Amino acid sequence: MSSQQDKVYIEIIRELNHIIQEDQLIAGDKLPSERELSERLNVGRSSVREALRSLELLDLIETRRGEGTFIKSIGGHRLVEVLASFFLREKKARSDLAETRKIVEVEGLRLACERIDDSQLEILEKLIVQSKNSWQNGKFPVEEDYLFHKTIVEACHNRLLLNIWISLVEYSKVALRESLSREGRPEQSIMEHEKILTALKNRDVDQGILALKNHLENSRF
Repeated sequence: MSSQQDKVYIEIIRELNHIIQEDQLIAGDKLPSERELSERLNVGRSSVREALRSLELLDLIETRRGEGTFIKSIGGHRLVEVLASFFLREKKARSDLAETRKIVEVEGLRLACERIDDSQLEILEKLIVQSKNSWQNGKFPVEEDYLFHKTIVEACHNRLLLNIWISLVEYSKVALRESLSREGRPEQSIMEHEKILTALKNRDVDQGILALKNHLENSRF
């Protein structure tokens, strides 16, 4: 994610926290609409929507169809404040983000080696094929890459771990595209995915973790 995009994202979360405090909102209260937030924060609605989506993935807020977005009862504005302060660390946050993603994903793969089912292995195989097709057609397989890793964490069948992973990777999706844009990286990344898949098929935890750590290191997140 570019420095400018970082600033917009951070500013939105910081201002959301300010609005929650200013309006004295508590758990169960409704947040202002996307349109109102966009006007109050002077940013595009798409940027507001992405920030809200990240907070929802962390289970800090929830969207109810036809009703709006509400603060969840498990944390309220205090968790939003913690989240904002984390992202406000600028460069330090980037290294923390990469380190935390590695910890979460390695543990997810460790559990997935025991819990992954045949349908999820098939999904991983299809995603590798789709990645190859996308790259052959001149497109960076960003979405396929994202879904490959997401499927692995889903396979550990731990919803909280998955929510944490999604929130971390949503924040760094632009970094994923930048990583894949390096010369020779798409082909190498796909081969690394194949090694991870082989380890999962064999339920080989050690080889799986080794392959994943190597992949994340080469990806330079």
